Order: sequence, then structure tokens, then C-alpha cells
Amino acid sequence: MNLTIRTKLTALYFVVLAASLSIFVCIGDVGFRRSIEVTVNDASSVNLQSLERLVERSAPKGEAKVQKELEELASWWPSGAVFEVADANQRWIFRSPQFLQPAELPAVAGSAPTFLTTNLNHIQYRIASRKFQASGQTYEVHAAVPTEPFDRALDHFRDIERETVPLLVVVASLLGYWLSGRSLAPVKRIIDTAERIGVDGLSHRLEVPRPRDELRRLTEALNAMLERIDASFQRITQFTADASHDLRTPVTVIRTVAEVTLRKPRTKQQYTDALAKILRMSEETTSLLENLLTLARADAGAMGMELRVVDLDIHVRKAQERAILLAGGKSLDIEVRTPGGPVWVRADAIAIDRLLLILLDNAIKYTPEGGFCEIELLAASDEIQILVRDSGIGIPERELSLIFERSYRTDSARSRESGGAGLGLAIGRWIVEMHGGTITAESQIGAGSLFRVCLPAPQGPAIHSRESVPSAAAV
Repeated sequence: MNLTIRTKLTALYFVVLAASLSIFVCIGDVGFRRSIEVTVNDASSVNLQSLERLVERSAPKGEAKVQKELEELASWWPSGAVFEVADANQRWIFRSPQFLQPAELPAVAGSAPTFLTTNLNHIQYRIASRKFQASGQTYEVHAAVPTEPFDRALDHFRDIERETVPLLVVVASLLGYWLSGRSLAPVKRIIDTAERIGVDGLSHRLEVPRPRDELRRLTEALNAMLERIDASFQRITQFTADASHDLRTPVTVIRTVAEVTLRKPRTKQQYTDALAKILRMSEETTSLLENLLTLARADAGAMGMELRVVDLDIHVRKAQERAILLAGGKSLDIEVRTPGGPVWVRADAIAIDRLLLILLDNAIKYTPEGGFCEIELLAASDEIQILVRDSGIGIPERELSLIFERSYRTDSARSRESGGAGLGLAIGRWIVEMHGGTITAESQIGAGSLFRVCLPAPQGPAIHSRESVPSAAAV
């Protein structure tokens, strides 16, 4: 059944209210009957005590006096009470007319009063019975109080319950339906607003209710989620546009070179130059595609890290040799500073090599002739730091927080000339975060940049389970 929350709440309210009132009616009925029973018993006991006192007072004067006193009492006793008194031989001294009809009364065994409800002359009475001693004689007394007024009150109470309880349940349920509608009105507004939010309107936000209740928390949580989705969508859109632009450029160059070369016969050298240019652009395109695939797998959580305790000193020196090859004919001074011994860290060897290569490649690209690039390794008891310095062109301060975003480049034209696509630092940040570390950048225009990678140091005996890593000279 596809019922709305409002209908479900009303149905639940109806069931709970009906059950509660039914239980209340049952308890009220039992309590009413119990109260009637106690009241009638008390009245019968009081009448019984009055008769006992009268008999005790009149018995010394003879049975005739007792009978006369009882007749006078019966003539003026209020509340419709009736009674009968017998002596020890079960000879009735006095009997009210109601007791003249045959009625089976239980035998009175002791001095404690007993109670019985029965009909006397077609009217229901509550009878209290007791034996007592007066002037050396044993008397048995039965005092009866009619229960009909109380029974009529109980019946009237039950009639009121049958008439009012169903009406009360219905009225309360309708009121609950109206109140649930008022309470769920903010939910309807949330639904209406959410239905209007699409790809072209992710900037819209839900109206936050004024009361600080669960609906306000829900609205704020949904707005925060929309904020994250909007930011992610903007990054994806920008990333897609930048990636498309970066892919279109090398593909266009490859196609143009091939078309121009094939227009007329060329010399062997011309064909060689054209193929070399196509090969270089193909390599750049392949590198770009690999970076895009890496980021896509990282977003999907499909790329794990095999963390082992490795010696960073070896990996830093290996990265230095690769950096010298990357610099090519560029006259750069590439130096390494280490503590002079093993620097252990728990890391993925392949990922660390890629991280170091990304940072050095970035430094080499933006450092002019005659500059320097430096890698420094610092070891502490709780943290390992990798510092990569250069004397390059620098990064504007306002852009330092953006350089790790995908496809972000401080100077797009210069990046394209050097083959950059703005993905390297994003991959580098992802690698550092997967190792539980942080990466930051400091820079000054015209004075160079500093990239600082902080990785947690391995604790305990784990540093002795050294990974077998080839030396830098063997790479």
C-alpha cells in the first residue's frame, strides 16, 4: 500500500488513541464497579452496626422490646435499607417484607460480616450478615442495601462511554490529520524545491525552517549535500572541458603534421622530422590519458596502495637521476640533501617514485636556465618531510591553494608549451593523502617555490621489516 506519511501517522494515531481509550474505559468500568461495591459494603456494614447497637441496647428489656424497637427503626430508616433479625433458635424477631420472599442466604459461620448480592422481591440488594452476642444471647442479623441506584449510575456511565468514546476518537483523529499536515508542510516545501533542482539549477538551495528541529537539521544537511554536489559538478565540468582542450591540441597537431606531410613527396629527413613530431605528441597524449585514468580510478576507489616500510633515501636518489634525464639540455643544478643514512617510511614504492617525479618535473619545467632544483629529506621521530625547492618563476600567493586542483594552471599558455595538463599536482596530492600525509606549497614570484610533503613516520618494530628496494645506481 502506497500511503503517505500523513495518512500513516493519522492511522497510527487513531489506533493508539482507540487502544488507549479502550483500556481507559475498561479500567474506568472496573474502578466504577469496585467503587460501587465498596460504597454498598460500607453502607451495609454501617446498617449492620446500627442494628447491633439497637439490639444490644434493647435485649436486657426483653424480646418484645427488641421487636418494638426494630419495627420503629424500619418505619423511619432512610435509604431504603431492609433487614431481619433472628435469635439463636433461628426464630425471626423481625423481618422486613422483602425478606419474606424465599431467598437462599449463606449460613453465617462467625462474627465477621459476610456480603452477598442477591434479589429480594425482584430488586437487587447487597446483604451484610453477621452473628453477635447481646445479653448472653446469640443473634443473627441480615442488613440489605438496594444496589439499583448504583447499577443505574453504572449503566448511565457505560452509555456515555459508548456514545462519546467513538466520537472522541474520530474527532481526535481528524485533528491529528490536520496537525500532521501542518507539521509536514515543511517537508512538502522541501520536496517541491528538490523537484525543481536539476543539472542547470544546482545553485538553488532549500528554504531552512525557522524552528530548530529535525526538519531544520534535515534541510541544512540537504543544502550541504547540494553544495558538495554543485562543487563536484563544477569541478567535473571544468575538468572535462580542460581535458577535452588538452586532448584536442595534440590530436590536431598530429593530424595537421600528417596531412601536410602527405600533400607532396618529402625528403627522408622531412619524413623523419614529421614522424618525430607525431611521436612526441603521441607520447604527451599517452601521458595525459594515463593521468586521467589514474584520477578516474582514484575517484572510484579502485586504486589501492601496497604499503611497506621503504628507505626514502634510495627513492630520492633514484628520482634525482631521473630528474637529470628530464632536464635534458637545460643547464640546471639538481641536488639532493639527506640525513646520510636510511630514512624509513611506510609507503607504496611505485607511488612514492611517481610523487617525486611529479614534483621534480614541475620544478624543472618552470625553472629557467642556470637555476637549481633541490630535494631535501628530513627525518623526525613522528614525521618524515620531503622538501622540493626550485629557483623558478614562482606562483602568485592567491593561487597557492588552487594549484592542487585538477587542470588548474597558473599560466595556461606556458603550461601547454611545456606539455603540462594541470593534472600532476592533483595526482601528487592524492598519493600523499593515500599515505596519510599532507602536501603544501610556498612560493614567491621570481624567487622560486617550495613544495613540502609530510608523511607519518613508522612506529615500533616495523622499521626493521625493510623492503628490498634496488639501489639508485641499478635503476
